[in-house]
Amino acid sequence: MIKNLKIIFAGTPEFSVPTLISLNNQELEVSHVLTQPDRPSGRGMKDSYSPVKKIALSLNIPILQPQTLKGDDIYEILQSCNADILVVVAYGLIIPERILALFPMGCYNVHASLLPRWRGAAPIHRAIENGDRETGVTIMSVVKKLDAGPMIISEKINLNENITAGEATNKLANIGGELMSRLILRIQKKLAVQMIEQDERHVTYAEKISKAEAKLEVNDSAEIILRKIRAFNPYPGVSIIYRSKILKIWKAVKFELNDSIEGMNVGGLYSFNGDLILKLVNGAINIMELQPEGKNKMDASSFIRGYELTRIEPIN
Repeated sequence: MIKNLKIIFAGTPEFSVPTLISLNNQELEVSHVLTQPDRPSGRGMKDSYSPVKKIALSLNIPILQPQTLKGDDIYEILQSCNADILVVVAYGLIIPERILALFPMGCYNVHASLLPRWRGAAPIHRAIENGDRETGVTIMSVVKKLDAGPMIISEKINLNENITAGEATNKLANIGGELMSRLILRIQKKLAVQMIEQDERHVTYAEKISKAEAKLEVNDSAEIILRKIRAFNPYPGVSIIYRSKILKIWKAVKFELNDSIEGMNVGGLYSFNGDLILKLVNGAINIMELQPEGKNKMDASSFIRGYELTRIEPIN
C-alpha cells in the first residue's frame, strides 16, 4: 500500500485556490495551510480572509498565518508538522532556506509563465502587455533565488487578441492545479521526476504592476494601449482623467480613422455615430466598456447618454 505524503500548502490569492482544491480532491493529505494574515478591506476596513483561508476553513484544514517566516516560532511549528512536501502557489512571503530544508520530498511551485520567461510578480500581465502570443504554467522546484528553480512540467495556452489578464489567470490557475496534483501523485508513487535547469540566457522579469503605469498615455500607439487595457484588467485598470475624475477603460478596440475625424485634437474624447472615441497621437481607440469614478462599469452608449457627450472633450 502506498503511503500518503504529508503536504503543507502555501498560497494566498484566488490563483492559489484551484491547486488546493485539486490536491484535496485527489485525497492527498494536506496537513496544514500557510496563508497571509487577514487584511483590513472594504469601507468598514474589517479584517478580510484570503481566498485560500476561506477554502481551507471549508475543508477543515488547519491554518497558519504568520506575519513572516523568518522567526523561530513558525520554524518550530512547521518542523513539528513532519511534512514531506511543500507546495507553493502565489504565497506572497519569502520562504527562508532553513524552512525549505524541512521537506525531505521537496518544495514545488506553480508559476504562471513559461519559464525562464517572465520570472517575478506579474507574469500574466507582462506577457499580455508585451504582446506575447502564448504563455503558460510551469511547475518547478523551489530554490532560494526567485523563480529560478529547475523546471518539471509546463503547459501552454494561446493569448488571443481579446483575452484579459483576469481570463488568462483563471485558465492558468486551473491548469496549474491539475499539473501540481499530477506531480505529487507521481512522487507519492515513487515514479521518476525529471527536472530541467532554466536557461539563464532567456530570462526575463515581470515587475510588479504599479498604479502609476495605469495612466493612459496618448503618445502610445493604439496597439500598445489596447494590450495594456487587457493586461491591466481586472487590476489596476487603465485610466484617464475626465471632467476632473478618474475614468477607467475596461474594454476597447482599434478605431480606423476617416476624413471626418482625422483632424480631431489629440486627447479628445467624443461620440461619433454612437461610438465613444479617444484620439491618440497616432490613431484612435473605440471604448466599449468603462467605469467613471464612484460608479459601476457601463457600456459606451450608457456613458454617452448619461454624460450628454455630444462634442469633443479633452482628457487630462
